[in-house]
Amino acid sequence: MKVVHPLDPIYNQESKVLILGSFPSVKSRENNFYYANPRNRFWPTLEKIFHEKIEANTEARKLFLLKHKIAIFDVVKECDIKSSSDSSIKNVVPNDIKKIILNSNIKAIFTTGTKAYDLYNKYILKDTGIAAIKLPSPSPANCKKGIEEELVEAYSKIKYYLE
Repeated sequence: MKVVHPLDPIYNQESKVLILGSFPSVKSRENNFYYANPRNRFWPTLEKIFHEKIEANTEARKLFLLKHKIAIFDVVKECDIKSSSDSSIKNVVPNDIKKIILNSNIKAIFTTGTKAYDLYNKYILKDTGIAAIKLPSPSPANCKKGIEEELVEAYSKIKYYLE
C-alpha cells in the first residue's frame, strides 16, 4: 500500500546531529510523531544517555530534541509498505534531507537501523556528502537480549557531536 510520510522534520538552525529513521511506524503515523510506539526504545534510550526524563508528549519531546541540538526525520518520503515492516518497503521516494543540512549546523547523521542506513546510502548520501553512522534499531521488533545496553552504548556516540 502506497503511504506518504505525514510528519515534518524536527530541527532548527542550531541542530548539530540528524537522526534518521526509515519511515514512521503505524503507531507513529496514528500519533503524528516519531517513535510513538510505547514499546519503542528510542525515547528511553535518549533519557538514559542525557540523564533526563522526557515527558511522553509531542511538545516535550520536540523541546528536548531542540534543546539538545538533535534533529530527527526519516529517509523515505513515500513508499509501498505493509504495516510497519521495514523489510516490506518498496518504490521509495526519498525525503529532501539536504534542505535540513542547508538550514542547520548538522555535523553528523545517524540512522536508526539497517534499513534506514541502506536507504540513506542508496538515495541521499550523494546529495549530502555526509556519511551516516548506523545505530541499532530501537524498534520493538529488534528485541534481542542485551539490546538496551547496546542501544545506550551506541546512541551515546551522539553526544560527541553535540559538544
